Amino acid sequence: MRSPALAIAWEFRQRHRWGLMALGAYLMAQAIVGVLIVPGRRVRFEHDETFALAVVVPMTATFLYFLAVFSFGVSGDIAARRSMYPRRMFTLPMTASALAGWPMLYGSLAMAMLWMAMRFLAVWPSEFDIPLVWPALLAAVLLAWTQALSWMSYPLRGMRVIITVLWLTVIDAAVMLTLQFKPPEWVMAVILAPHFPLAFFTARLAVGRARRGDVPDWRRIFAIPLRIAGIVSRKQRGHFSSPGRAQVWFEWRQCGRSLPVLVAILLPFELALLFLFRQTPEIVIEILVGVLLTPVFMAAFVAPAVSRSNPQASDSYGVTPFIAMRPLTNASLTGAKLKVTVASSAVTWMLVVAAVPLALRLSGTTAVVMERAHALIAAVGTLRTAALALLVFGALLATTWKQLVQSLYIGMSGREWAVKTSVFAALAFVAVVGPVAEWILSHRAVFAALWNAFPWIIAVLVCLKLAAAVSIAIRLQSNRLLSGRALVIGAISWDLAVFVLYGLLVWITPALLIRHYVLALVAIVEVPLARLAAAPLALAWNRHR
Repeated sequence: MRSPALAIAWEFRQRHRWGLMALGAYLMAQAIVGVLIVPGRRVRFEHDETFALAVVVPMTATFLYFLAVFSFGVSGDIAARRSMYPRRMFTLPMTASALAGWPMLYGSLAMAMLWMAMRFLAVWPSEFDIPLVWPALLAAVLLAWTQALSWMSYPLRGMRVIITVLWLTVIDAAVMLTLQFKPPEWVMAVILAPHFPLAFFTARLAVGRARRGDVPDWRRIFAIPLRIAGIVSRKQRGHFSSPGRAQVWFEWRQCGRSLPVLVAILLPFELALLFLFRQTPEIVIEILVGVLLTPVFMAAFVAPAVSRSNPQASDSYGVTPFIAMRPLTNASLTGAKLKVTVASSAVTWMLVVAAVPLALRLSGTTAVVMERAHALIAAVGTLRTAALALLVFGALLATTWKQLVQSLYIGMSGREWAVKTSVFAALAFVAVVGPVAEWILSHRAVFAALWNAFPWIIAVLVCLKLAAAVSIAIRLQSNRLLSGRALVIGAISWDLAVFVLYGLLVWITPALLIRHYVLALVAIVEVPLARLAAAPLALAWNRHR
């Protein structure tokens, strides 16, 4: 290309065109909702409970996606000591200022355009006066600092995550504290504007040092304290007891930390909304719903990385020779990923469980949640309320894990088109689910037709799922990827999970609302089977092609 700046722009457009297409579909859906479905631009959301689903969740997901794209976090290791700036771009005939400045400019413009599009196209609660300029500046500032801190080299592994989360939280908290005084918009702009040159000079320094290969190293300084505390790597302790344990360790370092890190970065921004809307109980509940759904939605974006053999390799979709030659069966390699996804989901939800009560207490919105809890206790009783809370938590945890593993067979197949199509489908689903749900709920005839046809729809899905599972099981045994005993144990475990879920659904759902046989079909569809069983088959196909 004639201009290196155009080369950087092409880099973003070409590598992330699927995500940008999904974003365009989402904005188009928001425009359709605002113009055609919601009559009158001043009449916003007849049902405020759809606000989080239609606006907050997709917007925060897109915001996080832009953070990852323009900071080059999609293709790098966020916990590594080295800079996340791609080393291949250091060969461009550009200064360090240009290498840092052009991505920051493109990212800032993208963030500003995203906010402006959401501001004018999305449907917002009518009781709020939505600002025009300073949220775009805030989004651009957060992106600029994320870029600067991501491109910096650090003396210890994992230090980037801690510093980035703390610094962005400080900025976000300072802005929310300033909003308590209800300043005019120009004051917010004056507060945010100085961050751009500071972030740029930090990014320029970081890129220059990374281009020279300067990476500080404090590991020797902390070697003795780490040994005393017992926090040492496996390499220092000695050999792994088995190849399977080594593979689990490798998978955790490769992708197990991605979901907890992403959720840890996003949580402060979502929970900060509690300080802004704490006077409106309905919005507080919607924000909490969005927070609880965040791990589930983010797991859909992390899932493609989970199924890759090595995100740092050039052939990131196929199986690298380093993986293919390991003394492990396809089932063992798949099992290591499953163990890591369980641990990743558990760590993520530990962060959510720790952060939400703290945010409620600091924002003074605990009374809002307790009021709803007391109303539920008065309606169904204390024991039933506790059981429902545990059931909801277990369902969210299981759904997060399901999102991570249900696309393993796609990534392990080694087909780039299949991986990118799945990512595009996930982005498109997040983009359109809110507006479509709003449209269905606002048209009773459509909702009634779908409700009446639901048993037939779910029955067809069950037939397709069981037929696919039987076909996959036959191929697994004929190709000797799984033994007959393993298949029987897996089938029994799946049956138990279905029966447990069915029993819980029958217990909490009145028979007059949904028939028990429909609940059985729902349980069969919800527990993963065919796609999970296809993972070893896809890996074998990819490993020996």
